[in-house]
Amino acid sequence: MNEREDAEETAGWIRDAGRQELLLEGDIQSEQHCSSILEQTLSKFGRLDILVNNAAYQREMSDIDELTTSELDRAFKTNVYAMVWLCRGALRRMKPGSVIVNTASIQAYDPSPGLLAYAPSKAAIVNFTKALSKSAMKRGVRVNAVAPGPFWTPLIPSTLSPEHVEKFGENTLFERPAQPAEIAPLYAFLASDDARYVTGEVLSATGGRTPF
Repeated sequence: MNEREDAEETAGWIRDAGRQELLLEGDIQSEQHCSSILEQTLSKFGRLDILVNNAAYQREMSDIDELTTSELDRAFKTNVYAMVWLCRGALRRMKPGSVIVNTASIQAYDPSPGLLAYAPSKAAIVNFTKALSKSAMKRGVRVNAVAPGPFWTPLIPSTLSPEHVEKFGENTLFERPAQPAEIAPLYAFLASDDARYVTGEVLSATGGRTPF
């Protein structure tokens, strides 16, 4: 299944739930595209209550000599810059009671040596989330993050070595990777009014690997 087919399938689930969807193609490494996402969303729905930043890029490498400037730029522009642009633009438009949920990773706390660009970008997301939550609360907007452990997504087989993929998740207490459905409730909770007293927090689902 390619990215377009995956998006269409997701859109179908949204329609089946009696909701509306808006599919937007583009590159979130572009600040202009991030602004366009917000404008088109507001144009269709008339409001912006919840922002979830979940896009990510990673590539496994065996040595720091493989960490080129372009590789670092791609990881940080996708994982960090886009999040900052979207958060900044969203906060200008959000009303009190709105929510931002960012996606960090266990890599922010327990980095793998082969993810020299991805891991520090996820640490930046944790730091940014905690910093932004303090000023965003003055606008009545909560900002939190979710830090997944080894979850099975298309990013894994497309960016990791076959040897790594074969053993992916074996180092958890469950001895397996998790499925997306096993972390979705954390996002739903943070986006809901049940989490109305929760901000600046990072909720983890790492299969027992969270190092604190």
